Amino acid sequence: MVFADPGEARARAQGVLDADPSPWRASVAHQVIGIWQRDWGDMKMALHHLRQARDLAARAQAPDREADVLAALGVALVHAGRTRQGLEALERGVMVSSGHTRARVLFRRAYASWVLGRHREALEDVRRAIPVLRQADDVIWTARALTLRATVHLALGAVDRADADFTAAEALWDTTGQDHDKADVVESRGLAAFRQGDIPAALRLMDEAEERYAKLGTPSFMLSIRRCDVLMAAGLAPEALTVADAAIGALDGIGGQSTRKAELLLVAASAARLAGDPHTAIARAALAVRLFAGQRRPWWETHAQLVLLQARVASGRRSGRLVADAAAVAERLASFGAPAAPEASLLAGRIALGLGWTADAERHLAVAARSRHGGPPLARMTGWAAQALRARAAGSGRGVLEACRRGLDVLDDHRMTLGASELRARATEQGAELAALAQQASLESGGPRRLLTWSERWRATVLTAPPTRPPADPALLGDLTAFREIAARAEEGRRDGRPIPVLEREQRRLEREIRARTLHLRGAAPGAEDRFAPARLLHRLGEVRLVELAVLDGRVQVLLCGQGRVRRFEAGRLANAETEAEHVQAGLRRLAHPGAEGRLPVVEAMGRRLEELLLGPAAAHLGSGPVVIVPPGRLHSVPWALLPSLRERVLSVSPSASSWLRARETEPPPGGRHVLVRGPGLATGGAEVSELADRPGTPLLLEEDDARATRVLESLDGAALAHIAAHGTFRADSPLFSSLRMADGPLIVHDFERLDRSPYRIILSCCDTARLASVGADELLGLVTALLPLGTAGVVASSAPVNDAAVVPLMLALHKGLDTGLSLAEALRDARAALPGDALHQATGWAFTAFGAA
Repeated sequence: MVFADPGEARARAQGVLDADPSPWRASVAHQVIGIWQRDWGDMKMALHHLRQARDLAARAQAPDREADVLAALGVALVHAGRTRQGLEALERGVMVSSGHTRARVLFRRAYASWVLGRHREALEDVRRAIPVLRQADDVIWTARALTLRATVHLALGAVDRADADFTAAEALWDTTGQDHDKADVVESRGLAAFRQGDIPAALRLMDEAEERYAKLGTPSFMLSIRRCDVLMAAGLAPEALTVADAAIGALDGIGGQSTRKAELLLVAASAARLAGDPHTAIARAALAVRLFAGQRRPWWETHAQLVLLQARVASGRRSGRLVADAAAVAERLASFGAPAAPEASLLAGRIALGLGWTADAERHLAVAARSRHGGPPLARMTGWAAQALRARAAGSGRGVLEACRRGLDVLDDHRMTLGASELRARATEQGAELAALAQQASLESGGPRRLLTWSERWRATVLTAPPTRPPADPALLGDLTAFREIAARAEEGRRDGRPIPVLEREQRRLEREIRARTLHLRGAAPGAEDRFAPARLLHRLGEVRLVELAVLDGRVQVLLCGQGRVRRFEAGRLANAETEAEHVQAGLRRLAHPGAEGRLPVVEAMGRRLEELLLGPAAAHLGSGPVVIVPPGRLHSVPWALLPSLRERVLSVSPSASSWLRARETEPPPGGRHVLVRGPGLATGGAEVSELADRPGTPLLLEEDDARATRVLESLDGAALAHIAAHGTFRADSPLFSSLRMADGPLIVHDFERLDRSPYRIILSCCDTARLASVGADELLGLVTALLPLGTAGVVASSAPVNDAAVVPLMLALHKGLDTGLSLAEALRDARAALPGDALHQATGWAFTAFGAA
């Protein structure tokens, strides 16, 4: 009962003890309480009760009872870090038991071996137990044994065998009332999905398991560990670190299992390293190594040593000792049959290359490269990265490019199984090294066209296909509606100076629910993508010049495309450009307020410095026609119209040359329907909307109570042109919750992703709507990038706070240009020129950017 209804089992056991029971009955009761404390409470209390249960079983002269307690005690001692005593108790349990009871004891010893990382011993014991349990028609323990065997198979990389055992176990669990065991198998199926590379399914199953555990009141620290692994594979390392540290705190708070604490420290170290915090990773990993060593868990200790070495290398350390240590770790992992062995060999090879030890590097990289032909996607990525480094060391540019192509193809297929745009964007981080290696090889051995091709190969891939749209998911729609209402009430309270904590907590809870449901979505099956071809781009450009900025070794490489050729120029350092862009943004924020005119020359001087850093000598070769800028993700906040050579021209920005081509070739929808939306609380009351509503063409006008999220979305779907005047909020902490304020609350990026087709052209007369979060290898998350893959060919949006009054004449002039048949970029150029020459209006014009090609 303790794994069917844990709270009730514990209460009944205490009731037995309160009724002056016989030694046999008291032994059972103490064992139940001991198991409860072992798995969900205080290990000291667990050991106290289990030892009492053992002594009472001996008094009752019941060998099978004593053996059963010894098995539970042995597992508890192992979890407490007392490995030798635990294995001795389990061994004695096997010796004093027989038949059916011995099979149950063998299962517990197999479980302890799995905890210790002794996988082959675990398989041997569970192999002996399962036939006896089946013969006794012991459904529950047979299902437990099958679940354990599947979990051990996963640790050894035998995914197919694990899947077969999980399927058999689940069929048995369906015939029982063991709710905790059922939750455990759901969690284990999530682990299996993860090992098979199905991250959405893994997240969905683990969320389901968490809900089941919560109903039973039984925290699962193993679930936290597995969730962290999935989050890291999904590119959500900071989130994984938060989960791991919270679980460590909770475990320490109840005096829980030492084994689980060591495992949580290991995943926390891995997450910290991936999140770019090597010093935290070193501290967590070093403590995990010490705990695993004290627990006599060499399999785990070796994995922790690998993370410790990776973190030390990430902190800048390089030495022959690290090469030797990484090689030794790789050898030990291989002896365990651990799937992580190629990672260690790759690490040894990387360090050796950095030291110039080419022979040693080749030996280690050759071992790592074997993993490129099989296994889950990330393991194959490791193999192709090793192969690319081998080719680079051998001086084979062609070999580098082939390995990078094959590795990125693997990641492409994996990425397209993810339905959520956030996961697709973050997954690209795993291909960053291959993309950088290919770009460097292109620079060294090929012309600018090849560098352009590889710059495009891993740029803005999240825009290549729209995110998966949930088909009328009632739960998600309900959460979105509730979120809007709660967020509106919370915002009203903050505006009135009376924040309401309970509403803010509920808003955060709903955000977590919406995000979780979105991350569960699977993408379409991988298919042949429309590969970028420089010749096609050059043909479509005509008189347009496209400037793609690539970054190699920290320096900006300018690829100027037009007139049938691609030319390369070298500009400044990316870090300097980022710093200057931050200063420019601060200057524009100041200029958005009256009285800051004195800052205008300073901001203009910043624009000149930015041009030198970003365009360098290429600025003199732009010609006189329209220009498209394709910046790297880390330069998304640059107000490009401020740069002197771009200030007077038709200018648009695109996340990639490929996305510009798609926008250029996107046909407008039939009917030419126009929509005007005016949100609440604007300083000018959205004055431009009233004037635009009186123009010919009778656009659909939504304002006041009509400007409600659902109504706005219905109107925007498939429109030719949409103009939204509303307060915009960018959420750096969660960019897909960036929003536009409507009458009933915020309209967020997740809402726009439910559109069948977003407007062909959309003008966002709002602050901060062009601000984006840079994630993954070179991806951007935010409102603009949510619209582009959904059918929008052109967007006008602001990358900074703007003055509401100064926006009105800019918007009216913009629409005047559109009425004459100009594109968004052309109309925006003319609208800037028509503004008054004061600092406030100039800064407003610079803050707005045209994206796309419509």
